[in-house]
Amino acid sequence: MTALTVPDAPRPPERTRSRETRLRALDGLRLVAALMVAAYHYGGRGGEVTKAWGGSAERQFPTLHEYFAYGCLGVQVFFVISGFVICMSGWGRPFTSFFASRASRLLPAYWAAVILVTAVFALPVVAHHTVSPSDTLVNMTMLQQPLGVNRVLGVCWTLWAEVRFYALFALFVVLPGATRQRVILFCAGWTLAYAIAQGAQMPLLEIVLMPEYAPFFIGGVGLYLVHRDRYDIYAWGIVIVSFLIGQHYAVRSLWNPADPNTFAHRTAFGIVLVVAFGFVAVAAIALGWLNRADWRWLTVAGALTYPFYLVHEHLGWVAIKAYHQTLRISSYGTFLLTVATMLLLAWLIHRFVEKPLTPWLRSVLAESRPLTPPLGEKTRQSTD
Repeated sequence: MTALTVPDAPRPPERTRSRETRLRALDGLRLVAALMVAAYHYGGRGGEVTKAWGGSAERQFPTLHEYFAYGCLGVQVFFVISGFVICMSGWGRPFTSFFASRASRLLPAYWAAVILVTAVFALPVVAHHTVSPSDTLVNMTMLQQPLGVNRVLGVCWTLWAEVRFYALFALFVVLPGATRQRVILFCAGWTLAYAIAQGAQMPLLEIVLMPEYAPFFIGGVGLYLVHRDRYDIYAWGIVIVSFLIGQHYAVRSLWNPADPNTFAHRTAFGIVLVVAFGFVAVAAIALGWLNRADWRWLTVAGALTYPFYLVHEHLGWVAIKAYHQTLRISSYGTFLLTVATMLLLAWLIHRFVEKPLTPWLRSVLAESRPLTPPLGEKTRQSTD
């Protein structure tokens, strides 16, 4: 019996990272996904946001709240984008460089957000529920989710999923060296492994392989292969299978037709439609259909997305309460002002935290440079 191999048909030479150009449309899609999640947190759910508004968000947005409820699927869109970007940034990159890139991209803004949210929630005028000092320190590691520690940032559960994806991709693709065949086998192997883990009800493997999120990461990886070669039938197969399985997990976890106490009823069709939007939008970018969307402001939008995503939920509640209950601004005015305020805060984090710390941390981790930050070092654009 011969070993299973994926035939490599003749194709143009593979592009290296140095030849990659920035896909500004992808930056814009990142911001769209972040705004979807913000809409969900501000007007598409109950819980803490009800206290911020002084009543149900359903009363604030009688019609829009039903659409805002689908905003939580922005996370799945993020995961598809992440699969694409991580495969792009890891291709032809040494393991140390890949690790340094990921850590320097995630940690500075994350640390700043944890400190900022903790400090704001501790203010007497806010007096919101805070985690213990010990739990806050654990939160700085990004491992609070598996350790069962209280979270400072509500959205950090998605970062735990991202970290597991990075680890799997680094171990099976980046470390041995990215090739088309290796990436295809990684996607096929991961798909088969998470299906077996779930079918066999193996909780440990489910934690590692995360069946509910894996299809979106894998689909994004497949779309990067499409970006490299739009005629790659294996790549399209990965994308199609990932969509078919991913929509199933999304519907299973987010469709709630039988619960009379549910804030907003999502339809199965609506959920599938939003998941399809995420795949189709990234596919359009991969195929070059949106190359004309090459505006510089989209790069800024992409840079603000991550810090915005980190701070928008909890600090957004604080802003909503101040604008709506204290200043008596209308619901729609409060919504727009809150988004604008969080974008401004994201810009401040990007300008004064990420810009100086990201390139320094990357160089320290990748080159074992001294821990003294280099003064005046310019930030270089990357495809991360």
